[in-house]
Amino acid sequence: MPLPASPPLRDRRLVLGGLVLISLVMTLASGQWAFQSALHFSVTWGCSLLYTLVLGLGNREIWRQLQRRYPHVAQTRRRLWYLGLGSVAYTSVATVAVTLGLAWAQPGVNASPRALLLIAAINLVPTLVGQLIYESRHSFQQWQENQRRADQLAQAQTQAQLDALAQQLDPHFLFNSLNTLAALIDPANALAQQYLEGLADVYRYVLLAHDRPTVPLAEELAFVRTYVALQKVRFRDNVQVCYDVPPGALARRVAPLSVQLLVENALKHNEASRARPLHLRLVADTAAGALRVENTWQPRPAGLAPGTGLGLANVRRRYALLGAPQPVEVAQEGGTFAVTLPLLDA
Repeated sequence: MPLPASPPLRDRRLVLGGLVLISLVMTLASGQWAFQSALHFSVTWGCSLLYTLVLGLGNREIWRQLQRRYPHVAQTRRRLWYLGLGSVAYTSVATVAVTLGLAWAQPGVNASPRALLLIAAINLVPTLVGQLIYESRHSFQQWQENQRRADQLAQAQTQAQLDALAQQLDPHFLFNSLNTLAALIDPANALAQQYLEGLADVYRYVLLAHDRPTVPLAEELAFVRTYVALQKVRFRDNVQVCYDVPPGALARRVAPLSVQLLVENALKHNEASRARPLHLRLVADTAAGALRVENTWQPRPAGLAPGTGLGLANVRRRYALLGAPQPVEVAQEGGTFAVTLPLLDA
């Protein structure tokens, strides 16, 4: 999978101000020679500025590439190790290269091994301070972004629950009423008992998933199977559902009610009759980290209310807020309509 494009750092002021400040500090700390005349000061400051430009911009690029390669919070430790090793290596090599270049241009510059080692050690201090500033700045921005996404995800979950319930009754009241009704039905009527138990299981899942941002795929599929069983009482064999989910994918996670919503959309917007049975297929690809829900594309006759697209838009938004590694994909090819959901890690 290709790496995501790196966003602009928006650090122009930090770079310009930091490089100038560090070069001035290095000039002031360089000794009495720099203050013998304006020319000496200009030469010393120019050399210091050259060091800070080469080291600052180079280490900034190392940090940017590592952020692009290891962007997730769980990868922070690895990124910091690579950042430390890469900064030390680059700073040492670049310091030697710049010093040798200055010695070639100005023979009076000391380029002995001991001098090179000392200059490299001195340059490591502002390098590591600069990387610490970038990492701290990034961590604070990441914390702000996570807070924003958490707020938006809570709103999206609330809306998803409202859409799923699609009624004003207290779900606890309805759930308890279903159980009471099941007790009133003649035990000999097994079909009615099973239907009510399935309906109660549906609402139980909705209640349990209310405050959970993700659930294991195994739980969501168990809920989908119950939901499909209820629908088949109405549609009978006019709806055929095939599950192709390897055991290794069951521990991965999905947004609650997202798979069920795709199945519900398929039943709502497509014809399901004896002449034209509706076929649904749920396929999990562990290697690709995705679950594909596809159905035969056979829209209901004109005159029925068209879909608003709000359900799919809500699913897309929820997965984006959950930091999914790839977006929700929707495709219609020939006689098949398919939605691919990313499988999330625990």
